[in-house]
Amino acid sequence: MHRKILQCVRITCNLQSLRQCRFYSDAIMHQDNSAQTELSKKYSSTPKRKSARSPVGKSSLRRVAVEAQRSRENTKRGRDAVLEGTENNRVIAISVADQFEMDAVIRILRSHGFQIDPDGTDFDTEQVVHTRGVNNGDIFVFPSGSVVAWSLPEDVVSDLATKTLLPASLNPLADQIEMEDLEYLEDPKRENSSIKADVITLGTKPTLYSVEPEKARVDTTLAKIAFSSGLARSTKLAVLETMLRRYFESTRNIPKLLSRNSRLPFDRRFMLQKTGELLELRAQLNHYSELTDSLPDLFWDSKHELGLEGYYDQVGRALDVGIRIKTLNEKMDYAQEIASIMRHTLSEKHSLHLEWIIIILIAVEVGFELRREWKEKNEQS
Repeated sequence: MHRKILQCVRITCNLQSLRQCRFYSDAIMHQDNSAQTELSKKYSSTPKRKSARSPVGKSSLRRVAVEAQRSRENTKRGRDAVLEGTENNRVIAISVADQFEMDAVIRILRSHGFQIDPDGTDFDTEQVVHTRGVNNGDIFVFPSGSVVAWSLPEDVVSDLATKTLLPASLNPLADQIEMEDLEYLEDPKRENSSIKADVITLGTKPTLYSVEPEKARVDTTLAKIAFSSGLARSTKLAVLETMLRRYFESTRNIPKLLSRNSRLPFDRRFMLQKTGELLELRAQLNHYSELTDSLPDLFWDSKHELGLEGYYDQVGRALDVGIRIKTLNEKMDYAQEIASIMRHTLSEKHSLHLEWIIIILIAVEVGFELRREWKEKNEQS
C-alpha cells in the first residue's frame, strides 16, 4: 500500500515538473517572441511605397518661411566661412563719364608716377589701361568712362576717378556717378577663378602653362581684367538705369493727364527734348558701347585656356546684366510709346491751330467780299 502511494506521489511530482517546465519554456518563448517583435518594430525597414501626403495645414506657409530663413542664414554662414581668416578685400568700380580719352589717361597717370602695364599683359591701351597703386592694388581704366580698383580704399578710388582723371573725361557725369563693389579672396590651391555669392575667388596656383611665378602673376592679372571688365559693364549699365529713372520722373504725369482727358501742358520744345534724351539713352545702350555684346573685343585675341571670356560671363550672370539690359529695353519701349503719344498730341494741336487759322482767313476774305459787294450795290443805286 505504501508502495502504491509512493508511486502516485512520484507520478504527481513528475507531472508537476513537466507542467512547470512547460510553463517555463512557454514563458521563455513568449519573451523571445516579444523581444523579436520589439526588434522588428524598431529596425523594420520603411515601406517602398510612400504614404499619401497629409492635407496641408495652416502653418505650412510659416514652415516654408522658416525653412527659407534658415536657408538664407546657412548661406550667409557659408559665405562668412569662406571669408573667415582671409583679409576682406574689395573690388570697387566707379563710372564717372561717358568716355575716357585713353591717351590723356596714360599721360595723367604717368605724370603722377604710375607705371603703365606693370605686368606686361600687352593689351591695347585703347581698350584698357592697367597700373598699380599703393599696397600693390591694381587699377584698370576702361574707355567706357569706368575705373575698377582692387584692394584700394574707396576714397582713393573716388579721388582718382573724379579728380585725377577728370581732364581725360568726355562728358563727365557730375550728378550721375555710380559705384559698385564686390569682395574677393585669393586661393593658392586653385588654378581657375570663379565668382559665387558676390565673392570673387582668384585661383593663384600656377598652371601647366604658367609654371614660372611671373607668368602666374600675369595670368592672375588677366583674370582681374576679365572680372573688372564685367564689373565696369554693370556699373555703366547702372548709370543708364539712373538716367532712365529720371526720365520717367519727368514724364510720369503724362499718363494721368491722358486718363483724365486733360490738356498736356507741354510745348514742342519739351517734346523734342524728351525724344532726344530717349534716343540718346537707347543709342548708349545698344549702339555706342559694348554693353550688349556677348564678348568685348578686348578678349578676342586672348588664349582660350585662360578662360577670360568665362570670367566675364560669370560676372554678368552674378549681377543679372542680361536681365537688366532686357528690362531696360522694355522700359525704353514704354517711354517711346509715351513720346509717340506726346508727338501725336502735339501734332493734333498744331493741326487744329492751322485749321483755325485757315477758317479765320476764309472768314476775313468773305468779309472783304461782302463789303465789296455792298459798296458796288450802293454805287449802282
